[in-house]
Amino acid sequence: MPGAPVITPSAHTPDTPDPSDAVTVDPALVKRAVKAAALGNAMEWFDFGVYSYIAVTLGKVFFPSGNPTAQLLSTFGAFAAAFLVRPLGGLVFGPLGDRVGRQKVLAVTMIMMAAGTFAIGLIPSYASIGVAAPLLLLVARLVQGFSTGGEYAGASTFIAEYAPDKRRGFLGSWLEFGTLAGYIAGAGLVTVMTALLSSDDLLSWGWRIPFLIAGPMGAIGLYLRLRLEETPAFAAETEKAKSERPKVPLREMITGQWRTLLLCVGLVLVFNVTDYMLLSYMPSYLTSELKYDETHGLLVVLGVMALMMVVQPFAGALSDRVGRRPVIAAGCVGFLALSVPALLLIRQGSLFAIALGMGALGLLLVCFTSAMPAALPALFPTRVRYGSLSVGFNVSVSLFGGTTPLVVTALIGATGNVMMPAYYMMAAAVIGGVAVWFMTESAGRPLPGSPPQH
Repeated sequence: MPGAPVITPSAHTPDTPDPSDAVTVDPALVKRAVKAAALGNAMEWFDFGVYSYIAVTLGKVFFPSGNPTAQLLSTFGAFAAAFLVRPLGGLVFGPLGDRVGRQKVLAVTMIMMAAGTFAIGLIPSYASIGVAAPLLLLVARLVQGFSTGGEYAGASTFIAEYAPDKRRGFLGSWLEFGTLAGYIAGAGLVTVMTALLSSDDLLSWGWRIPFLIAGPMGAIGLYLRLRLEETPAFAAETEKAKSERPKVPLREMITGQWRTLLLCVGLVLVFNVTDYMLLSYMPSYLTSELKYDETHGLLVVLGVMALMMVVQPFAGALSDRVGRRPVIAAGCVGFLALSVPALLLIRQGSLFAIALGMGALGLLLVCFTSAMPAALPALFPTRVRYGSLSVGFNVSVSLFGGTTPLVVTALIGATGNVMMPAYYMMAAAVIGGVAVWFMTESAGRPLPGSPPQH
């Protein structure tokens, strides 16, 4: 977008670094960093897929009101509670990651995420301990949400700070590859269990298995993260600060970055509104609005996610060649132009039409999932990168992304207009387009505050 106004990443960004200061990173270390970061994201979304697909059973186990709707609402209420504490987790873990290091904080968030998910599999049922059961479920969900507040920003920062400048898009794209793989694994496991186990077995003990799997997954992820060294960018920043890391004031992390934080919120908004609309809300929309068979609707979404996984690394590599801005802008333009036609296709009701409409939206979403993990960390300088990105990302996800299914359902109820999902995505695309217009191109360039990296 030549000629577009830009917001510089930060007032603290130094002059262009001397090429003689360039850092060469061991490719084996880079691969380990990507695997360790992506596995944490996969685990978060494994839980998301399990919880979403087994929600009806969880409602019967923890909220036996006798009213299926009330049970489901209570279950998703506990699920939504995790979103409320995400910004708080970001406020705690983000500045900590800028002070003591990315690797240490990511090890802590991995432990907390695994412990929270594993604990759900151990909670006795309502029939065994009464009201303590749903309260323990809520506590476990809050632990998960709190740890997640430091996970995405830390993982994307970790990969970005390890990756060579010319491959940051490709390597960053594997973070969202982990997201898709985790969701498919979680949802697929529940689908297989539902097919193999009787309703009684699923209700009495089967539902625990997916959550207990989080224990070994977390141990593997922790092992990978503990084997990593600190990122070159953070190590250089620490060296610059001599023997002690000075505390990064909250004022510098937020008010000193407020323009860039607004830019971050806008980019995350379009990324997450479209993400949650397609992957979380559309199965419910197919069932509630189109009276489509629930199982087929879920299988279509899993198929779309599998398609996205195939395209994801190629789109990340494309963002290295043509730039983050063109790729993200293409997604915004695509959602603005194709949201209505895609939803009209979906509303035709045939399997082919639904798959075509959902597939089109999924491919547009890849424009964000592939480029954002590299674009977002590049908005902020090394000194405040983890903290500022944690705040901007989690505030935007909590206010706009996680609320998407609820808001769209309310809008359809208030207006009677079943095209609201398309209009909502179009509005998000406009906001995202404005953010892209003002962002600085970062592809192939050093991260702000860091030397060139090969």
